[in-house]
Amino acid sequence: MQMKSLDGCRLTIGSYPPFIYNAYGGGGKATLFPSKKNNLLNISFSSKTFLIPPLTSRTTKFLSLPLPPGLKIEMSMDHLAGTIDKNSGEVLLKFESQFLFSIGAIIEFPGLIVNTLLKTGKVKSQLHEGEGQVLQNNGKTKLVGISIIPKTGNKILDTFLGLPNEALAELQCEIK
Repeated sequence: MQMKSLDGCRLTIGSYPPFIYNAYGGGGKATLFPSKKNNLLNISFSSKTFLIPPLTSRTTKFLSLPLPPGLKIEMSMDHLAGTIDKNSGEVLLKFESQFLFSIGAIIEFPGLIVNTLLKTGKVKSQLHEGEGQVLQNNGKTKLVGISIIPKTGNKILDTFLGLPNEALAELQCEIK
């Protein structure tokens, strides 16, 4: 089984407008584990082989404009595992990652720690809400998750993003 990330993803932090993100080309193969329920698939992705394309001027728009050249947000996935219900199409994945923001080769900020449950159902918090889409027959799905991003210890980044703060991820993908 394999997951592929697609175009049409969104990332929103705090009350800022969303980043519109083309994650096409990302993904990886899942390892399947036995389940006590016939309708559930237990899956896990390796952090060593799972690829998440960076947010750059080529892949990301903010306020309908490409990110300025030199700005980059790389994602370093630590954990992605969960279940797929073969009957209902519901997907639930625990996602743990760091988002590493840099400006050229000169400035690198501490990682933003993101821990969330990506799912096909509804999510709602004080600032954000979203709704996923169950796994379709063609393998397409939309996963959503809300995370509280803790302070990084970098006063500039913490103040700019209002950390701790809520973030919403919307991931368009294909699972086959």
